Amino acid sequence: QRDTIRSLRDLSFELEPVVLRDQGFAPAVRALAEQLGLAAQIEIDLDVAGADALAERAQVTIYQIIREALHQAIRRGPPERIAVRVGEAGDGVEVVIADDAPGERRRRTFEAIEERGRALGGRLEVDQGEDGGTAVRVVFPTYAVRR
Repeated sequence: QRDTIRSLRDLSFELEPVVLRDQGFAPAVRALAEQLGLAAQIEIDLDVAGADALAERAQVTIYQIIREALHQAIRRGPPERIAVRVGEAGDGVEVVIADDAPGERRRRTFEAIEERGRALGGRLEVDQGEDGGTAVRVVFPTYAVRR
């Protein structure tokens, strides 16, 4: 029973960590980046202050997208560096996770991210980075993610 409870608690934390609910988006992403960065010995640069003005549902969705993209980059690479940015993008809000790991060519790899983004009207773009890595970009319409 204890193992089952521990597994459920871990799963619940993965879906929506307590720090996201209690302290906000930036501290939750920072904690995730520190944990993954230390475990994989990579540098993760964050520029996520733009997410503070987003609705709670949008923050949860974007957190999950960032988490999935970070895990994918680490599995492919591992990369030496990953950059995460959440901010304004013309007519919406964009989330960009760019890494220098070997590029991913299988479109299917990004289906989970695309599905999460679609829940809020998001549009996924995946590009090869200048350094051979991958840039995952999800653009959300402002009306779908703002408070």
